[in-house]
This record gives sequence, structure tokens and C-alpha cells, in this order.
Amino acid sequence: MLNFSFQNQTRIHFGEGQIDKLSTEIPKDAKVLVVYGGGSIKNNGVYDQVVNALKDHTWFEFSGIEPNPKYDTLMKAQAVIKEHDIDYIMAVGGGSVADGCKFIAAAALYAGDDPWDILAKQQPIESALPIGVVLTLPATGSETNTNAVVTRDGNKLPFSSAAVRPQFAVLDPAVTLSLSDRQISNGVVDAFIHTMEQYLTYSVSGKVQDRFAEGLLQTLIEEGPKALQPETKDNLDVRANIMWSATMALNGLIGAGVPQDWATHMIGHELTGAYEIDHARTLSIVLPAVMKVRRTAKHEKLLQYAERVWHITQGSEDQRIDQAIALTEDFFQKMAMPIRLSDIELGAADIDILMANLEGHGMVELGETKEITLAISRQILEQAS
Repeated sequence: MLNFSFQNQTRIHFGEGQIDKLSTEIPKDAKVLVVYGGGSIKNNGVYDQVVNALKDHTWFEFSGIEPNPKYDTLMKAQAVIKEHDIDYIMAVGGGSVADGCKFIAAAALYAGDDPWDILAKQQPIESALPIGVVLTLPATGSETNTNAVVTRDGNKLPFSSAAVRPQFAVLDPAVTLSLSDRQISNGVVDAFIHTMEQYLTYSVSGKVQDRFAEGLLQTLIEEGPKALQPETKDNLDVRANIMWSATMALNGLIGAGVPQDWATHMIGHELTGAYEIDHARTLSIVLPAVMKVRRTAKHEKLLQYAERVWHITQGSEDQRIDQAIALTEDFFQKMAMPIRLSDIELGAADIDILMANLEGHGMVELGETKEITLAISRQILEQAS
């Protein structure tokens, strides 16, 4: 196992009715900015619960955060923060809202000339406004981690800082009952591939991390399709297990002390940036191709994945790996997700555009060993076609 330091101080309130905890989590003298997306929280009862919980607080609101939050939208929140002397950010939504709030919170106290430098130049974040999250769409794990991505002019760029880790998060599975099938599918597959990025690398005898990861993968495989089936989609136990899996997939625990890949994400970000494809749908296209192109480098872990997650023990090593990849693709299709570029009507000309963008963003050494060159990234995209 590799050396590591691990701390996750986000306090989690899990279960029905826990939105009430906002009343005690946020200081009474705070000036709160409630940030949300397109307004679905006003139709599913979440907004009313937040308003009731904050009835003794001074609060304002800012809406319109897009999926894959846009820099220009997030910067508009700065005027509200200055006008009302905001000192607490309350994200109400999914991963995009949480990510957007992380940037809003960092930009509010950024000492440099241009907040875009936080992303474009990876400038360090010295401080940020405190953040809380009411999660409405389990997927990214952003409610308990230090990571975020922001899009500007077709460029989807990440940043990370301990300063933007949420102080607390409310996870109420009941609020997910209003999600569309597409949102459910995106969330399950996003969480699955977050887990794979930290698991499907090479062994360092991180047995605890591996077993945790395998448990998360099996839970998502078991519960994900149930959330799409009429007879089980409203089952709160199903939704609770999906929600908790998504949080655990990217709160730092399973990635501590093990190598991590993230090539699927870096390539997928270019699909989102160039074509505004849903983040999770880019991942379901790219991951199987990564598994195929990198099967030699990932041979040991692919066999472990085949045996422990899919219970494949018969056949040659190559046959077991082939079957595990095929079952992964089958799972994505059961979740109504694309697995080829052709499924989203992209082809060879688009690969050239994606390659140019990868090079322009410096994504020239990807993967857990930095061996994925531009040439290998092209192979991956061609395999995904």
C-alpha cells in the first residue's frame, strides 16, 4: 500500500427529513446564499424544506447553475455576494451545483486578478467561503470532496482544494424519487466509473480499498437497474444504497493509498466540452475502450475485477477479461447509457477535434502510470467508435 494522509471532515446527515439540520448547521448570524439549478427543487418540495429550515436565517438565492456549470454563470453570483455581504454558500442540487458553489466560494475570496486562473493556471486557493450541500442527485461525490469542474468556451477544467470541501452535506434519499430515468442512469454510472478509476489500476496490496471498491461496484450493479424498473424505482432502500454508494465512491476513502487512473475522465471531459454530452454518458463510452486498449497494463486487476465483481472463474485469462468487459458494457446498456461514439452520432472527424483539444489542454500523459500518450488516447477513441 502507498503512503497516504486521509481526512474528510464533512459532516453527513443521511435519511428522510434531514434537511431540517440546516437550521442548526449554519450559524444563525450568517448571511446565506442558497444556490440551485433550473428550479426543479421548487417542484419536488426540496425548496420549501430549505426555506423552512432557514426561516430564522438571513438568506438570498441564486439560480440557473447548468449541468457542467459554466464560468460566466458562476461569476454572476459574485455580484450577489458583494451586494449582500454573503458569508455562507448553500448548494441545493446535484454535483454540478455543488461544483459550481465550490468555484463561487473560492472566487469570492480569490486574491488574484482573474478567478479563471484557478482552473486555467491551477492557481492555489488560499481561502473560500464555507459551503453546505443538500444533495438532490447522487452521482459525483462532490458533496463531501475537494474536487470540482467548470466549463468555459468549450473548455471543461478541474480544480481541487481542501478549502472548498463542504462543511456538511444532507443526503435524503426521498428527494431522489423525482429524478428522471436519465438522471438516475447518469448518477449510477458516474459513481460506478469513479470507483473504477481508483480500482482498475495495478495492485499495491491495498486490500481494504479493493474490497470497499468491489462492494460499491456490486451494489451499483445490483441496485442501479432497480431504480429504472417500475416495480422497484420508488423503493427508498434502493435509492438509499445508490445515494450512499455515490458518496462513498469519491469521498477519498477508496482512493487513499492506491494508484488512480482518471484517463477516462480526462478524455470524457473533452466530449462534454466540445459537444455538451452528459458527463456520465461520456464515461460509459470511454471506459470500456480504456479497458480494452489498456488490458495488458491492467491485466492483474482486470482478472480480479472479473472474479470478485462478476464472479467469473471459468475460461482462460483472456476469456475472463473479455467477459468482464462485455458484462460492464451490458450493465451500462441496462442503465440506458451509450457505449460507443456512434451511439451519440460522433465519428472519425470528431476524434480529430477531441485529440486537438486533449493536446491543447496538456492531456498528453494520462493514466495511473502516465503512459497514455496522445497516440494511445487516439487508440482509445478509435476503439470507442
